[in-house]
Amino acid sequence: MEPHSPVRRKPSQARRARAASHLPQPQTPETHAAALLAVRKFMKSYTPYDVFPVSFKQIVIDTQLEVKKALQALLQNGNVSAPLWNSEKNQFAGLFTVLDIIHLIQYYYATATSMDSAVSDVEHFRLEAIRDIERAINVPPPPLISVHPLESLYEACRMMLQTHAHRLPLIDKDSQTSDPLVLSVLTQYRVLKFIAANCRDTSHLHMSLRTLGIGAYVQPGVKLDDPHWPLATATMDTTVFDVVHMFSARGISAVPIVDSNGKVINLYETVDVITLVRNGAYQHLDLTISEALSHRSADFPGVITCTGRDSLGALMFLLRQRRVHRLVVVEGEEVEESRRGRLVGIISLSDVLKYLVGPIEGGALQEK
Repeated sequence: MEPHSPVRRKPSQARRARAASHLPQPQTPETHAAALLAVRKFMKSYTPYDVFPVSFKQIVIDTQLEVKKALQALLQNGNVSAPLWNSEKNQFAGLFTVLDIIHLIQYYYATATSMDSAVSDVEHFRLEAIRDIERAINVPPPPLISVHPLESLYEACRMMLQTHAHRLPLIDKDSQTSDPLVLSVLTQYRVLKFIAANCRDTSHLHMSLRTLGIGAYVQPGVKLDDPHWPLATATMDTTVFDVVHMFSARGISAVPIVDSNGKVINLYETVDVITLVRNGAYQHLDLTISEALSHRSADFPGVITCTGRDSLGALMFLLRQRRVHRLVVVEGEEVEESRRGRLVGIISLSDVLKYLVGPIEGGALQEK
């Protein structure tokens, strides 16, 4: 009898490798932390220049220009900010933003002897002296900062957060003259949209916004005369100028409009004030918010809301789909119907970026 020989499988009968599981991974604090680290690694592997499309337009405004003409240049190009250039010194001179207009309006309406003189001063004021206005109304001047376009995106974001800047000019040097060359302006919105669109790990940031401490929230009972403290709010009867003062004093760009029950019914933004200014309606700043909203542009996207229970991943997905600059946090379906829609907090893009980059302690960002 011949010895037994092992049976050999034909190639077609070879054992197939086990297919990868398609079941979703369990969501735990550890998976969220791993996703956060992956997002930070992603940011360190790109530069600010990578954030921009292949073709883009950038306007630069001379500091000798009058405010009215500078504002027209911004609006005609669909911008809310632009780099300033000092042609006499041939150097970068900071940024011109919508908030500069807000500061200017507040100053002249507080000091002008008449409405006509205020209008004339605002329209003919030159950009080179706008920092003097900020000092006069005790507003700290914005930091004069910039970054090279090939710096790490992560480091550029750290710089924005350390200086409380919402925008960061990208400045290179001319290869022939070595003169500074303003390429573009990095914004928090561009950064977050780039991350949301290109980093898959954002979908695993499953923990809730409130749990993560992202945003500013109402603290009931701290101030009995202000149920929404520390948030700035207004009603439909508040005047535009009162809201302008909130913008300037707090350095914010939007104020929720609430009804008598604390439910959010609208949002008034700095760009709404600029719409009045663009139309020459300076005298309309004593209108109520209700009256002023009739001047609002028809393309206003509406108030974008969320609840504190929504996840950071869901917010990042929204950023990929829509142009979002802030979210108003309201009471959701988990509360009784009479309370739904009440103001709970506000989440800015700075809040989101601060969480993604890492906490700030003692004035410096801590590496994680």
